[in-house]
Amino acid sequence: MKPLLLSVIVVLLLLCLADMPYGFYMLVRFSSAAVFAYLSYDYFRSKKDGLGFIFAALTLLFQPFFKLELGKAIWNIVDLAVAAGLILFLIKTYKKKK
Repeated sequence: MKPLLLSVIVVLLLLCLADMPYGFYMLVRFSSAAVFAYLSYDYFRSKKDGLGFIFAALTLLFQPFFKLELGKAIWNIVDLAVAAGLILFLIKTYKKKK
């Protein structure tokens, strides 16, 4: 389930690079924050605190209630960096399971 959730978030973050309506960006923030909060809780529960802190930080970054006014260009960089990081994380996790 985790790989599927992360894959959906990666696709949503990459779609943010296109010119989308404001509601789409809010959907991405809500869904990203929810998935990252779930993963943070899950990794803390599994005693993998490093990953728990990373996903907690991502939860705070994408939470939709107190928005960070970074501007479209900075958010594009953030979205791309997080998507790339999640892709690398998925690849590393998949290779480890094999």
